[in-house]
Amino acid sequence: MTITPRTDAPTPHAAQSSDTPNNTDTTVTPTIEFAGAMVPRIGLGCMALSIEGHPRRSTAIGVIHAALDAGVRYLDTAWSYYTPGESDDCEEYGERLVAEALRTWDGPRDEVVVATKTGYRRTLVDGEYGWEACSDPDTMIRNAKESCVALGVDHLDLLYSHCPDPAVPYEDEMGALRRLLDEGVIAHAGISRASVAQIDIARQILGDGLAAVQNKFNPAYRDEEDTLRHCEALGIPFVAWSPLGGYLEQVSMTRFVPFRQVAADLGVSYQRVTLAWELAQSPVFMAIPSAQNTMELADDVQALDLRLSDEDLAQLG
Repeated sequence: MTITPRTDAPTPHAAQSSDTPNNTDTTVTPTIEFAGAMVPRIGLGCMALSIEGHPRRSTAIGVIHAALDAGVRYLDTAWSYYTPGESDDCEEYGERLVAEALRTWDGPRDEVVVATKTGYRRTLVDGEYGWEACSDPDTMIRNAKESCVALGVDHLDLLYSHCPDPAVPYEDEMGALRRLLDEGVIAHAGISRASVAQIDIARQILGDGLAAVQNKFNPAYRDEEDTLRHCEALGIPFVAWSPLGGYLEQVSMTRFVPFRQVAADLGVSYQRVTLAWELAQSPVFMAIPSAQNTMELADDVQALDLRLSDEDLAQLG
């Protein structure tokens, strides 16, 4: 898969007053039990802080600190969050970035769940950045242990299989996670880019060790396989990547038009409305928007306090 720069990116998050009146519906709970901890349902996706186009290291660490200070307790990174060809970069850059941010933060580290991923690599071919699956069990296990070193921990809070590898039986990928669980290298396992059938395979092999499913979900990509409902039935947290449309991806903004309309009525950003709508989809829903500055981050977090009325939700579809 090749990453291409977005040509229709959303406008930057608007700074909003904290006293903007919201609806008072309280059916959406702001926290969820996740990987052994109770955390807010909005975390921070760290890919945009780590791959091509990422901000300066000091800026990225500042964004992570701001997220943690705002109450975020879930940081999502990956072994493969790095930029091929950067002279000052290498594999595990994103993990080392998160480790440094946590090491220099003066808050309660034991409250923070850090998730990383294995089974994906970056590519650089003819100047084009991309990704490739690399999910043979030996590589997954080796990369997981490398992630422990990069993050400076004796075990990983949560490790995802980053993607299904067409060259590897899915049962073998899950077997690698099972071994990592049994050996204590990871406390919890997760899967990403998974179908309903793959969720069932993972559940069969990992049992209660399966702590999360991370799939793409946003107004322009609404889970055609209904994996969210399957997770809800199983009681497994569903973590949405690209909840605001994606980073460095081509995204049709047509589906965001009603979100802009509701946002204008409420006097908030459409990104905040989008995240609030997503949280209203299911009690097992979590979102990990990316942010490259503290203004975006602050706006994302405030979605936890935005309650959309039934009329709003009907307008959003």
